[in-house]
Amino acid sequence: MMSILGTLFIGLIAGFIARMVKPGDDSMGWIMTAILGVAGSFLASYAGAALGLYAQGQAAGFIASVVGAVVLLVIYGLLKKKA
Repeated sequence: MMSILGTLFIGLIAGFIARMVKPGDDSMGWIMTAILGVAGSFLASYAGAALGLYAQGQAAGFIASVVGAVVLLVIYGLLKKKA
């Protein structure tokens, strides 16, 4: 249970940092930014567990969460551009 709460907390912060790291004008609010960061943190946790970097159920680190959020932000931008 604590790993999920840790992932949520780290993800909230990672989303805002990912918005600062990735250049460009993203017209999403702070709630969408927080959701993006949490999703990036979960992505980093599961990808890290699949690659053997983290134990199953262990929360991803802060840098991995920011990288996951940036990846999702780039994908979101590509999908939004096509629509």
